[in-house]
Amino acid sequence: MNINHARTVVFITGAFVTHFGWDAWKDYFESKGFMCLAPPWPFKDAAPDVLRQRHPHDIELATLTLGEVIDHYAAIVQSLQEKPIVIGHSLGGLITQVIVNRGLAAAGVAIHPVPPLGVIPYEFSFLRAGWKALGLFTSLRETYLMSFKDWQYAFVNGMPLAEQQKAYQANVIPESKTVARGGLTRVAKVDFDKPHAPLLLTSGSEDTIIPAHLNYRNFKRYAQNGSVTEYKEFAGRNHFVLGQSTWQEDADYILAWLARQH
Repeated sequence: MNINHARTVVFITGAFVTHFGWDAWKDYFESKGFMCLAPPWPFKDAAPDVLRQRHPHDIELATLTLGEVIDHYAAIVQSLQEKPIVIGHSLGGLITQVIVNRGLAAAGVAIHPVPPLGVIPYEFSFLRAGWKALGLFTSLRETYLMSFKDWQYAFVNGMPLAEQQKAYQANVIPESKTVARGGLTRVAKVDFDKPHAPLLLTSGSEDTIIPAHLNYRNFKRYAQNGSVTEYKEFAGRNHFVLGQSTWQEDADYILAWLARQH
């Protein structure tokens, strides 16, 4: 499939963090000739400190569902004149896989993605890092905000304390528990046997919340049906991969991979 005509990139943000984490990526891809969009989730179009001030009583965000987030991005993609390249991180990587599965993208890149339904995330570090977001035995009408301690484990492990703190203040925002729970429902399902546009899944050796082993099992579920499905593990990357000092190396790899899809 020739995707050289696809010059628009839609970046899709994951859970717990602001869409502003894509800013450097947008600038970099635009410098390479792409038009880039990094739209926020519904009810998240504000600065992180503003969104944190609304916690936990932001009822609109608290009651947001994963299906609504997926449809939000699908509508954006479908509003464009041509099918775009879709690049998503974490839960945004799952949404990317769903959009590719629906035939709406020219190509997709899922960076450390949450796996679709059917890939059981039994890895201990995933369970330890992510279970609180489900909000078991708490009100679904209140948002969840990741603590700094959990942020250290789930996103920025291995980084100096000052960098962890700076990243927390700049990125962490309240989350919908219903969105987190949506990953366990049929809305998170893809047809692994269906032919699809080129799809790249990436992982990081130091990622705890979405460990490389889980990403590889996600990749292996796709049928060998002639569609391009590729996997790449990067050494030294944690889940804060978009903001690590190595982010441009990852972006260059993705750009080179996209250039080969013709």
